[in-house]
Amino acid sequence: MEQSVSLIYLMGHNMIDREGYRPNVGIILTNEKNQAFWAKRIRQDAWQFPQGGIQYGETPEQAMYRELHEEVGLECCHVQILGRTREWMRYEVPQNWSKRESRGSYKGQKQIWFLLRLVGRDCDVSLRASGHPEFDAWRWIDYWVDINNVIEFKRGVYELALKELSRFLPPLKHSEMSNTSKRVVSKIGNKCSSVE
Repeated sequence: MEQSVSLIYLMGHNMIDREGYRPNVGIILTNEKNQAFWAKRIRQDAWQFPQGGIQYGETPEQAMYRELHEEVGLECCHVQILGRTREWMRYEVPQNWSKRESRGSYKGQKQIWFLLRLVGRDCDVSLRASGHPEFDAWRWIDYWVDINNVIEFKRGVYELALKELSRFLPPLKHSEMSNTSKRVVSKIGNKCSSVE
């Protein structure tokens, strides 16, 4: 059974370890074409994979399912876990990106990354599943995302996670390789809309 993250100390509702890193999970959600789910931060021109902090008493897997529902609206029945990273992957957050009250002790995030396969439908995604949505649009992109599109201080971790988890991607059938156009999708209410 998976061990929950050991608490070093709490700062507000966030756990911080002895080295100053906040435990976190990252999620690479893929479809049957091995494309990755790419989400746009609300009211920003910034795209990323879903991620979020591990709460006190949670295992990384429990945190992943909670974050998946809060950020993307998917339940465990909508996805299959294909793999996860073996070790924590760390990145430092520049001080100008940190909240003022945490600058003395907070260095950045340490993450366990999960590779998931969507077994539900695109229309199961709901960016408004929580009262505080983090994304306002999403699309499927090539698994090997252009690292230059990732905020600079996260690039190394994204590259490491994509490389380590790529071994879990199932091989594509010939029919799945065709028709891989990018779509920007948003979900409002119960209707799905997409832009080719």
